[in-house]
Amino acid sequence: MTLPTQQASLAWTYHTHNATLDVVFFGSFISPSGWVGWGINPTSAEMTGTRSLIAFPDPNSGQLVLLPYILDPTVKLQKSPLLSRPLDHIHLLSSSATMYGGKLATIHDGAEVEIFASIKLSSNKSKIHIVWNRGVYVQGYSPTIHPTTVNDLSSATTIDLLSGVARHENDLKSLKIIHGVMNAISWGVMLPIGIVTSRYLRHIEALGPTWFYVHAGMQLSGFFIGSIGFAIGMRLGELSPGKVYGLHRKLGIIAVCLGSLQTLALLFRPKTTNKYRKYWKSYHHFVGYACVVIGVINVFQGFEAIEANRSYAKLAYCLCLSSLIGVCIALEVNSWVIFCRKAEEEKLRRDGVIAGSEKASGSFN
Repeated sequence: MTLPTQQASLAWTYHTHNATLDVVFFGSFISPSGWVGWGINPTSAEMTGTRSLIAFPDPNSGQLVLLPYILDPTVKLQKSPLLSRPLDHIHLLSSSATMYGGKLATIHDGAEVEIFASIKLSSNKSKIHIVWNRGVYVQGYSPTIHPTTVNDLSSATTIDLLSGVARHENDLKSLKIIHGVMNAISWGVMLPIGIVTSRYLRHIEALGPTWFYVHAGMQLSGFFIGSIGFAIGMRLGELSPGKVYGLHRKLGIIAVCLGSLQTLALLFRPKTTNKYRKYWKSYHHFVGYACVVIGVINVFQGFEAIEANRSYAKLAYCLCLSSLIGVCIALEVNSWVIFCRKAEEEKLRRDGVIAGSEKASGSFN
């Protein structure tokens, strides 16, 4: 079976009569002094808690060695070196590692390694969570941290030993697309359009209160769609425990909280004659603009999280956002032209009234 990342693969034979698993993992080094490893996590498809076998060149002899390691939470925090110790929760019967090509093969960048293991499983367990990875350096007998690209953080899956079916990262691709499209449209397009309608259409007397209904409808619809997209994102996080997009997640939570405050603010909107109306208006503007800015930033964070910085999807969104900014600039210039024209007309009108009064006063005398 070809695994979804690092050009790794796995082959196994599962003996149902005694629940014994004979498995071989195929991986490749990314450094002459690096390491390659794979393991089984008893609880979930993530690094923390994995019982692993890691192969690397012996620092003294240079020969390939294979040692067992337990990846507890301290490994992720890098509080202490990773030390070899016997595996618990997994009954390892035997293990070995060889270089592809035999004894004459050398460890170099791209060199392939085969890790064999025979494991005794629970009699009623046919699904296992496997994790694999590789690093560039081993300090003594302690493998150091692996690269943290999206592919490296995605090196985990769940395999059904009987059917041979694995739940790969690609299985979540459609859910990711839905999440991205919904959030880009809602937080990144609809909410900014809602602000544009409020800022520039409210001064058009011919529209009357229509601008308000367009503004409220656009904002509520955008928030509703964005909330669904946010919920899908949280679910994706649960289905991908090995991945942590800290900033993207935090910005999403902040945006949803601000959007919720804006929605609740509609229930407490004072009348125009209320003395607290100006304070509510300031709050409404501040929270609204903050929500839109954070939402747009988080859309770009989403593109970065999935490494789609050079994708057509990002190009399309940038063109859409640029068009919206261009419309805003044009409307802003038009608003200032109208404002200056009205101010000039008002000034001329006042001058005319003053001149008329002076003329009337002179004739009276």
